[in-house]
Amino acid sequence: ENLDCLAVVLFTGAKFSALFSPSFEQLMISQFKHIFFTASLRKFPNFPSVLPLPHLKAFSASHVLGGKMELAEAPDRTLLLLAGKSNEENDVAKVLKDNNTLQLRKNGEEVEVILPSEVETPFEDDAFRIGEYFNSLSTKRFGRLLIYSPKLSSTHDVISQNNSDLPVGTVCVADVQLKGRGRSSNLWQSPKGCLLFSFSIQMEDGRVVPHLQYVVCLAMTEAIKAICLEKGTPHLDVRIKWPNDLYLGGLKVGGILSTSVYRSKKFYVSAGVGLNVGNEKPTTCLNAALKRVNPLSRELKREDIIAAFFNKFENLYDVFLKQGFQALEELYYQTWLHSGQRVIVQDRSNDQDQFVENVVTIQGLTSSGYLLGITDDGQMCELHPDGNSFDFFKGLIKRKMS
Repeated sequence: ENLDCLAVVLFTGAKFSALFSPSFEQLMISQFKHIFFTASLRKFPNFPSVLPLPHLKAFSASHVLGGKMELAEAPDRTLLLLAGKSNEENDVAKVLKDNNTLQLRKNGEEVEVILPSEVETPFEDDAFRIGEYFNSLSTKRFGRLLIYSPKLSSTHDVISQNNSDLPVGTVCVADVQLKGRGRSSNLWQSPKGCLLFSFSIQMEDGRVVPHLQYVVCLAMTEAIKAICLEKGTPHLDVRIKWPNDLYLGGLKVGGILSTSVYRSKKFYVSAGVGLNVGNEKPTTCLNAALKRVNPLSRELKREDIIAAFFNKFENLYDVFLKQGFQALEELYYQTWLHSGQRVIVQDRSNDQDQFVENVVTIQGLTSSGYLLGITDDGQMCELHPDGNSFDFFKGLIKRKMS
């Protein structure tokens, strides 16, 4: 079986490192109590013949040769590249780097920040193409300052832990995400082929913050429509499943996460998006759907989709702030899955000790952002998830509207 990585590297007279993957380490723990190393006693006279596995860490050969072995954990290191669409954003990027602003202290990760001029080794061929992204971006605020990483724990962590120090609209993009954030603190591993990004927003009116995730969902569905039309590909009917999932052909292809922190009379919002563009697992992806319709169809690129997203989002967000979500509701309801959907909800019985199930028809959203429903006898109600079900539409609780 693939054990990922087992490497013992000897640098004569320099350094010795032993690197084990977690899967191999767990296998060794379960099967053996120790790992036996064979080394040249002439070169490493004090090298231990038996090293307990739980204490295996990177260490310097000089410690061994000196008779004292200091075991030091090799720090996790996250590479962040800062780039801007114009000289103005590039100046901001340089200030952020020079001031050592970006940190991931809550994750215990060491951050290395570089600028495009400091890239020594080219990124992989399938890495996010920053130039193509900026060429397709036409916004005035959103997406113009980019934080890019080939691999990191979570784009959402980068934005949320640094939000108050970042300009509005700063976006973090990763090729691979190891601990992506989901609702209810769920964590996700996202492979190559996904469009993974989070961006910063600042808002003053807390009453409209819950609706922001709906604007993000709408902007993404509108962006996919625009890209398909522009590229001449078949239409992809991506729909919104309330509150924050994106579906295509009955399968989930994306999700949105929006979190906020109130500080200094502002809500610092971190909005994150994950979209399956080129990875068919675990469900399906946009390009696989295109190929099923037309095997000769051009594939969609992550760079084009995220640029189209910000181009759409900036306009929708301005309407949202000036006129409220009501101005976007008609377009939103054309895209979501639930108009006229009949769902089973829970309601307290007359003695208040038990829940009874009733059928409710979904009409739209309430002013607070929950589902608006109507019972068979014409009573309007607000539907809330019970907080226990993975599927929001299982275990809905009905609350009467005054």
